[in-house]
Amino acid sequence: MANMLEVEIYSRPGCHLCDEAKAIIEGVRRRFGFNLNVVNVESDPELEKRHGEHIPVVFINGDEAFRYHVDAVEFEEKVKSLWRT
Repeated sequence: MANMLEVEIYSRPGCHLCDEAKAIIEGVRRRFGFNLNVVNVESDPELEKRHGEHIPVVFINGDEAFRYHVDAVEFEEKVKSLWRT
């Protein structure tokens, strides 16, 4: 079965916490090859209203996994636990 792991990060330009989260996610992504979608909350008024300054927000397979800070070890553990070959 093909891997169907989906990671989505809600962020905005100029957000240093978002940049840190993206770097962690990309590091793990290089090893696992999951799908990644980066969403700029400024592109949608509803997203801006919902998330505003409460970013980054990271979802794994549709479930919120992190807000504000992504712990590298915890993120990798979550990915490994959901990984399908």
